[in-house]
Amino acid sequence: MNNIDITRHVDVFSRDAFGSKRIDVVGAGASGSRVVLSLAKLGLENIHVWDFDKVEAHNIANQAFSQADIGRLKVEALRDIVEKATGLKIHIHNEKVDGSQELGDIVFLLTDTMSSRQEIWNKGIRYKVRTKLMIETRMGSDQGRVYAVDPIKPLQVKGWEGTLYGDDVAEVSACGASISVGPTAEFLSGLAVWQLIRWQAIDQGVGKEDKLDHEILFGLRPVYFMTRSFE
Repeated sequence: MNNIDITRHVDVFSRDAFGSKRIDVVGAGASGSRVVLSLAKLGLENIHVWDFDKVEAHNIANQAFSQADIGRLKVEALRDIVEKATGLKIHIHNEKVDGSQELGDIVFLLTDTMSSRQEIWNKGIRYKVRTKLMIETRMGSDQGRVYAVDPIKPLQVKGWEGTLYGDDVAEVSACGASISVGPTAEFLSGLAVWQLIRWQAIDQGVGKEDKLDHEILFGLRPVYFMTRSFE
């Protein structure tokens, strides 16, 4: 067990109650890199991170990496960031996930494209009994979505699949590059990790008054929130 001091949040999230559940974070970009660091700061140890990209200069503005990481594999750089910040060692996979890999109890599906998410979902998550919770995020410049579903419950499967769209609707800048803003990514990643915290409390019977939202929509300019259940 790592020795990170969790006394300030143990009443909200207990790593001991969470146990040895495996968490797979697929994609270590704007959302994924922050999600991994947040999970580690909760004291969680069985974290697996998947990505096959290297850190580029444009990643520094909106991801958890630093200038010193440019040119390094994202998973290796993130491993070192997490260890330096928490003393915890994550499991890294310099590999493109296509759904053929065995994923764990919790899956954060955070790849760069909707098509890759659909492929991974169809081949590796949908109706796979090992995975108890899939969390997926989508981000624009000042708005985002967070989804949290149990991939073996038909109504939740149908609900999430009904939100899918093609890669051609992604928000892009004037130069044609996808837009990714650091503060929006911070906000989105925090909401995604909070969905895991809520799910754990409900699973343990602590959050009896809570019911997990399967869809959260938010905007930051102006500020608004909308939530929906798929059941």
